[in-house]
Amino acid sequence: MKRILGTTAIILSLTGPAFADAHASAGFGTTTAEATDFFASDLIGMRIYNSETEVDGNVAIKAGAETEWDDIGEINDILLDENGDVKAVILGVGGFLGLGERDVTVSMDAIKVVKEEGDTNDRFLVVTTSKEMLEKAPEFDRAMDDDVAAAAEEVDQAADKAAKEVDQAADKAEAEVEKVDADQDRAMLARPAATYDGYADANMEEMEALTAEDLEGTYVYGTDDDTVGEIGALVLDDNGKVTAVVINVGGFLGMGEKPVAVTWDELQVLKQSDGDDFRIYIDSNKEALEALPEYQG
Repeated sequence: MKRILGTTAIILSLTGPAFADAHASAGFGTTTAEATDFFASDLIGMRIYNSETEVDGNVAIKAGAETEWDDIGEINDILLDENGDVKAVILGVGGFLGLGERDVTVSMDAIKVVKEEGDTNDRFLVVTTSKEMLEKAPEFDRAMDDDVAAAAEEVDQAADKAAKEVDQAADKAEAEVEKVDADQDRAMLARPAATYDGYADANMEEMEALTAEDLEGTYVYGTDDDTVGEIGALVLDDNGKVTAVVINVGGFLGMGEKPVAVTWDELQVLKQSDGDDFRIYIDSNKEALEALPEYQG
């Protein structure tokens, strides 16, 4: 099993006069970049212009027309909420105000994208505000509360620990599956066609409803209805498919048993017709099962 570490690539779609609504894809690899899209890496650092009059984002401007606007600063960062939605962009403003640069926030729908005529593909980010409004805008404080920062660090550490444990468990499971594959280099047994009074073959729905807890400890019978062992464990692959069933054979009172691995296809499951009991059959006997290689999981 391979653990996939997902890295979120943020694409901000600025179509028309305002940022378009973000749409979450149901799966990986289904999103494509459009000509009107902005990558976050390109958006950060772009200059922001102020126009005293309203700007139509659907109308392209002539080359050099942006000089009529005031260059008020640049985008320093993008603020996301816990769901990954963009709350605001953080502007570094100052030169326009005759002050030292400071960060202020502006909502996405206040920014318009204006294209330049021709084939230059140049685009400009424009807001309509006033010097007075910018001067009164509160400075954005990036500082996190110490307790919040500490809690975030603890969450990160716990996530790293859990990820390592998942990797270790996956490696162990993969080794067990490989061992089962090696042990099963033998002639497969035919699925039995046993009958038992008051029982019938379990259908697909009943089979899918079975859990490891239901099966582990269940007796396994030979075709002559003699008990040949009991199910000790199910071995699953990365996709949750049963790759082997471990049967404990021999021994007495749980001592001296020998675990051997068979495939699910070699077993027959009967379900009680008017109850919830199950009987598991295999086309073998105790001596033949004890002769199989011992499962080392």
